[in-house]
Amino acid sequence: MFVKTIKGLNGVLEKTSTGICLYKHEMVSEMASPIRVAVTGAAGNIGYALAFRLASGEVFGPDQPVHLNLIEIPPAISALDGVEMELDDCAFSTLAGVTKVDSDHLEEGFGDCNFVLCVGSVPRGKGMERGDLIRINGPIFTNTGKAIQAAAAKDVRIVVVGNPCNTNCLIAMNNAPDIPRDRWYAMMMLDQNRAKTQLAQKSGQPVSSVSKMTIWGNHSATQFPDYFHAEIGGTPAPEVIKDDAWLQNDFIPIVQKRGAAVINARGASSAASAANAALDTVKSIISVTPENETFSAAVCSDGSYGVDEGLIFGFPLQSDGATSKIVQGQEHNEFAQQKIDATLKELREERDTVKDLLN
Repeated sequence: MFVKTIKGLNGVLEKTSTGICLYKHEMVSEMASPIRVAVTGAAGNIGYALAFRLASGEVFGPDQPVHLNLIEIPPAISALDGVEMELDDCAFSTLAGVTKVDSDHLEEGFGDCNFVLCVGSVPRGKGMERGDLIRINGPIFTNTGKAIQAAAAKDVRIVVVGNPCNTNCLIAMNNAPDIPRDRWYAMMMLDQNRAKTQLAQKSGQPVSSVSKMTIWGNHSATQFPDYFHAEIGGTPAPEVIKDDAWLQNDFIPIVQKRGAAVINARGASSAASAANAALDTVKSIISVTPENETFSAAVCSDGSYGVDEGLIFGFPLQSDGATSKIVQGQEHNEFAQQKIDATLKELREERDTVKDLLN
């Protein structure tokens, strides 16, 4: 492939043999080498909400430049032009460059990326069963996994946001066998944030007082928001709220069905809160988790808690800033175990639906 480069006052225009024009802003900086972050579906509502916060220095710090690889399907490339214009107009000192790529050329989009945020996926339509959605998105994430393996940086870490995120992550991971399995995450942080807010509001405490809130299993209506191990102001949540009926019959369904409630209220799915949760996930991965805290994400199971090895399952995690590990030793009563078993059953069924896509 040839690359023709035309330099100008504000950047570099590259025209490749594939016909793609990549406009790369090259900012002179005395800061560290840029972290390169790819975002699929970058012109969509979630991608749009992500891009500016990634560029601003909020996630990786004020002294760490970021180069954004923004990926979209060909019909949305013109909308991506507008995103780039707005990024220009923000004049972020930490934005080292922008590369726009259409999704027909994923290897270019993931080239040398240290983080990949897989936001783009086909949404569930009216009358569509979950299994139908899984089969539609499966080939997309097959190609995504292969392209990440072929082109991303050796230290790449991947966060899958597009639903059904657990199984989309499973498909991509299995099509990138050379990338260590501890680099793959599916987003459960949105559910964790929702659950923390519900506990805070019920207890009359600030959301910052809620800790150790784990979402077990699948990012779906079977997920289990584990209030038993959550704490409010350092005290077990059930001892603060003291309302088992509310915790079992209201709290759990509210969290499980919050996404549907948002759609019913605003006529569109969660966007700003989903983007916020994706960034919270990245921050949790790259930061040292406080000793008495955990965070939620779905990761490749090592067999912990009786979960099938290789499934992408939501667990309580801690990070040392480089690697995340499943927190061990939590015990569950019969009620909690039944909830975990139900979400495990669903993920097994999803895995079986796409078994032909798993290498």
